[in-house]
Amino acid sequence: MALVSRSRRRTGPAARRPRAGRRALSAALALTACLSATAAATVPGDAAAAALDRLRRQRLDWHDCRLGPDDQDGAALDRAGARCADVTVPLDHDNPGGRAITLALSRIEAADTRHRSGVLLLNDGGPGAPTLGAPPRVRAALGEAAGRWDIVGLDARFAGRSTPVDCGWPDGGFFSAGTGRAAFERQVALHRDRAADCRSAAGELLPYAGTRDSARDVDLVREVLGERRISYLGVSYGAYVGTAYTQMFPGRFDRMVLDSAPAPSRSGSALLPNQLPEQEGAFADWADWAAARHTTYGLGRTRAEVGAGILRTVETAAVRPLVVGSGADAVELDDTRVPVLLFVGLQGDSDPERAALAEQMAMLAGVAAGGQATPSPPTAALLRLLFGPQGASAGSAMQAVLCADRAAPRDPEDYWRRIESSRAEHPLLGPMLNDITPCAFWDAPREAPVEVRRDARVLLLSATGDPRAPYRDAVALHAMLPGSRLLTLRGANQHGLYGIYGDACLDDAVNAYLAGGRLPDTDPVCTRR
Repeated sequence: MALVSRSRRRTGPAARRPRAGRRALSAALALTACLSATAAATVPGDAAAAALDRLRRQRLDWHDCRLGPDDQDGAALDRAGARCADVTVPLDHDNPGGRAITLALSRIEAADTRHRSGVLLLNDGGPGAPTLGAPPRVRAALGEAAGRWDIVGLDARFAGRSTPVDCGWPDGGFFSAGTGRAAFERQVALHRDRAADCRSAAGELLPYAGTRDSARDVDLVREVLGERRISYLGVSYGAYVGTAYTQMFPGRFDRMVLDSAPAPSRSGSALLPNQLPEQEGAFADWADWAAARHTTYGLGRTRAEVGAGILRTVETAAVRPLVVGSGADAVELDDTRVPVLLFVGLQGDSDPERAALAEQMAMLAGVAAGGQATPSPPTAALLRLLFGPQGASAGSAMQAVLCADRAAPRDPEDYWRRIESSRAEHPLLGPMLNDITPCAFWDAPREAPVEVRRDARVLLLSATGDPRAPYRDAVALHAMLPGSRLLTLRGANQHGLYGIYGDACLDDAVNAYLAGGRLPDTDPVCTRR
């Protein structure tokens, strides 16, 4: 019988969540793709072996993390006692003497060296989301056991401070299909052009953006850090990288936590359409929450009224784009952008996150009715990151990974049929999650998607209402890995759990595994309070 316990919420640093805007950006940027194909000439065998040996033996130059006076993330790492370094890896692991790229690392070293457990490598997913700033968050979650670990944050290839892939786009590149055929045709033309732009700007990098290459990077980082086996904590798409690592490098990992993992069959271009039922469930719960607070937000007194009101806002934006802010800070949201803001706001179910989304939808409803709006500072920052140049680099990286991981359908009519078939039942989220992306115009992936063909003793974490990596995906992955354990958080619409959600039952179970290295005897169950 599985362990079942009521969860208690922590307070203090371990329970603090990242700001809704920053977490929302990571979710929104986890979305589409690019691709092309240029490879350097292969180095002959002896020279390749020598080049690989040099890479394995490289010495890292650990230094302060702060890059300048405005680098708040680097300053936070410095205050936490972290040090940063760049590790060199081959663009193409089959050609270690060819072009090289760099990956950014941060590390908080183990204080208890006598009882050191090893390296705990972190990947916050995205794909393409930076992880450099994660070690302080994980150290807080680990509690007393933190001193036994070298906690290492890794910006995966093309993410964060690692060598970038820059498609030359003006924004993060995530849209909905809009309210009709004309809007969809504009999307087709836009994404065709963006794929061509990315191929022209970064064609040499794109074939090597996939998850298999990220797993190879992890193994080279393990060797450079001098570890026989490495422990790993992957969140979201970072958990998919962990899954790939178990299949490609069995025997080279120690403790592995895969938090909110997508099923391997739902990676890459299959990621978003797979989310629709759970996204609708999260929307329904949020709409109920907002309806109970109609006197505060004015969005409607029932779930149906809330949904109908937001749909009217989208339909108005299709005729007249909604302008938020003024002057140089003004942002226009049409029917391809308003649903993105809704999607991003549904990643978590805390009251602050739900309130932020309600405020945003109320603001847009007011603009649709003819009013003017100045967004709050967090909302203004989110809008710039989603729809301005600040999100372009991360958007390029995430699109590149998704397109490299799985071939997408090529015919625009396939997308249109799915959009229309989902529109009646899912008018807000169906057109967005089924929309065409640059992947439809990408070059074919260089490698096949990851398949799970061998068992691995890992700890899986999943919330039953996860809107990004559905709980059914975790159940399926657990069945593929019979030696694993699945730690379930019941009653939560949350993506990303350990050290993020602040659930004491779940965090304690993960800490027990990381401290002792032994998986639970059964599949534990915690319940959101």
